[in-house]
Amino acid sequence: TAGALLAIATKAMKRKSGARGLRSVMEEAMLDVMFDLPSEKNKVTECVISEQVITNGDYPVILYDNLENKKSA
Repeated sequence: TAGALLAIATKAMKRKSGARGLRSVMEEAMLDVMFDLPSEKNKVTECVISEQVITNGDYPVILYDNLENKKSA
């Protein structure tokens, strides 16, 4: 989200680490998700990183494909 982008940039600037800092902030925010999502293969349609994920360490919002509705249609 736009708020997340601003929070990522702000956090990286505070660390004074430049572009590598941006990557580090994103990796930090997505560490658990990077390990959890592969087991949800073909079910997840979107992973939303919000400002709260960056600033508070909240878990990202995961959106799933509604496979049951597609099968019955």
